[in-house]
Amino acid sequence: MMSWEVVSLWAANLVVDTAGQLAFKAAAMEAEDATATEHWRHMLVRPWLWAGVACFAVEFVLWLAFLAVVPLAEGVLLGMMGIVTVMLGGRVLFGERFTRPRLIGVSLIVLGVALVGAGGN
Repeated sequence: MMSWEVVSLWAANLVVDTAGQLAFKAAAMEAEDATATEHWRHMLVRPWLWAGVACFAVEFVLWLAFLAVVPLAEGVLLGMMGIVTVMLGGRVLFGERFTRPRLIGVSLIVLGVALVGAGGN
């Protein structure tokens, strides 16, 4: 069973990683019809881009703390849960579709994370 410290670090990392990914997606969508240069100029002054950068700076620290208390193979597998939360966030916030291959892949990720979590150290 994972300790409270490990679960807390994992959950915090998952939240911040997901928020960063979704913020970057929001920043990238705001200037869809612009040229590449205009698109980047527009994104550089938008708060979503900088929110994403801030999230990834915080995630960096959380990830290091997390890896300090779990084996690398376990940590990386648990980190893959971010794929699930980002996919769900993409659906809720941006109307992205769930396809059969995505759902199968996410189900396998969740199963793998559950097995790792149940297996302990």
